Amino acid sequence: MIRITHSIWLDEKAIEESFIRASGPGGQNVNKVSTAVLLRVSLDKVDLPPPVRARLEKLAGRRLTLDGELLITSQRHRTQERNRVEAMDSLIKLIQRAAVAPIRRVATKPSFGAKQRRVDEKTHRGRTKMARSGPAEHD
Repeated sequence: MIRITHSIWLDEKAIEESFIRASGPGGQNVNKVSTAVLLRVSLDKVDLPPPVRARLEKLAGRRLTLDGELLITSQRHRTQERNRVEAMDSLIKLIQRAAVAPIRRVATKPSFGAKQRRVDEKTHRGRTKMARSGPAEHD
């Protein structure tokens, strides 16, 4: 079991790991060795609370397949082990971000004084613009 938060644990059986050829650094080794890591996490096998799963699906974006699997790749490093660690870290960070509930905004209304100051400022600004137009011509 992998600990995500104090109350969320990820079962290692839900993570499928495969190695593919990377397009990044590695010289001629890049053509011979599969160093990139592809993590495939089935969200149906992961026991996440429904609100966390909904936020995770939204955060995942294009990394989420139609079958409900989360795909995370890492090919930045030249070794499988470093790519594996980086992919696992990004998975954990993504789930941790989904575990944090957004803070609800409480709607407020402006005070009477704030409304009065706004109207006074508009009136003052209007008088300033009227003064620029010059003297009024009467017939």
